[in-house]
Amino acid sequence: MNNISNGKWDYIIRPKRGLFDLRLHEIMEYRDLLFMFVMRDFVTLYKQTILGPFWFVLQPLITMAVFTVIFSKIARIPTDGVPPAVFYLSGIIIWNYFSNCLTKTSGIFVQNASIYGKVYFPRLVIPIARIISGLISFLIQLLLFLVVIAWLYIADNKITMNMYVFMVPVYVVLTGLTGLGAGLIISALTTTYRDLGFLVGFGVQLLMFATPVIYPMSIIPDQYRVFIAWNPVAHIVEGFRYAFLGVGEISLPGMAYTFAFAILLLLTGIILFNRVERNFMDTV
Repeated sequence: MNNISNGKWDYIIRPKRGLFDLRLHEIMEYRDLLFMFVMRDFVTLYKQTILGPFWFVLQPLITMAVFTVIFSKIARIPTDGVPPAVFYLSGIIIWNYFSNCLTKTSGIFVQNASIYGKVYFPRLVIPIARIISGLISFLIQLLLFLVVIAWLYIADNKITMNMYVFMVPVYVVLTGLTGLGAGLIISALTTTYRDLGFLVGFGVQLLMFATPVIYPMSIIPDQYRVFIAWNPVAHIVEGFRYAFLGVGEISLPGMAYTFAFAILLLLTGIILFNRVERNFMDTV
């Protein structure tokens, strides 16, 4: 940009010199653009649909109903003494946020090549916008979940909220960071290996069955529980459910592992994203 009035440069675009030349401060400088991308992702998601934003509520309700019939009535999987509907809904909404963060950021380079190739702005703005727009959807579904809990509490069902409910923002942040980090890594690799784009949706579906969304950790035999414990999202789902329903497990070592895993995954994703963005236009 050139300031005509005094002939001095207002902003100089310099190439990034190394893997750790991240320039994260630029994201705040482009916060107006970030807000614009958030609104674009949120508004256009259900644009020209009949039900519009009501899909944010309808999707988890339909999934909850299907899970209740299949896994509770037919498969008879226990839900630790709480009503199956609210048990499944608690897992669905936090899992949906993670899966949305992962899938929506895993194809950033390929999906936005036309924008990235025309104008300069911090490339991380778009994936961060996807995380924030997904957070708005999550908050709408969380409101639905709280309404269901209030209704069950009035109906004198065994719903026991506890002090861990104040940890819910931590669980949500960890979910977003984990999804963002994994999505950035996959997005960077997809510029060269397009097969990963096809594996993401399939892999997310498989990962859900390795996460206690439709079953509690208490029914898993000890010899297999260690495999579930390696899944960082499993600890988030269990902690989220325990905070609102009083069932499940709170594992402090598990949460420490999840926190370390999320930070390491995010740093790896940002560094890899930073490296690929310098020459991805040659391969996309």
